[in-house]
Amino acid sequence: MIRPARPEDLPVIEEIVAAAYQPWAELIGVRPMPMDADHAAHLAAGHIFVLDDLRGLIVLVPEEGVLYVDNVAVRPDQHGQGLGRRLLAFAEERAAALGLPALRLITNAMMKVNIALYERLGYSITSREPIGERDVVFMRKDL
Repeated sequence: MIRPARPEDLPVIEEIVAAAYQPWAELIGVRPMPMDADHAAHLAAGHIFVLDDLRGLIVLVPEEGVLYVDNVAVRPDQHGQGLGRRLLAFAEERAAALGLPALRLITNAMMKVNIALYERLGYSITSREPIGERDVVFMRKDL
């Protein structure tokens, strides 16, 4: 089950994000943006949803005409169990419930495994551009 995050979940949320993105930070040579996000603000805004057993989370931000998938993070020891896919399916359900016809996300161009997963799930690359020291890929999925 996926539920809205609660204030008491914040330390675990921060722990999951740090653990999930640390290997990527080492690969790309800079901290991925989710590692520096204001998780407390996202929590207060109702943007964070967690698996009820706290093995993973997704940050969803409604925007004009699209639901922005700001972050998908799963505990590293839980990879390969379909939890990321489950969280992304939830994002589609949430977008539909909000009347939003599409999802969008960004990821680092060096995160090729993630890009391949998003493409398998129906996302398309819409552009690629630098943001600071990062080479960022923009992706979208129309529902």
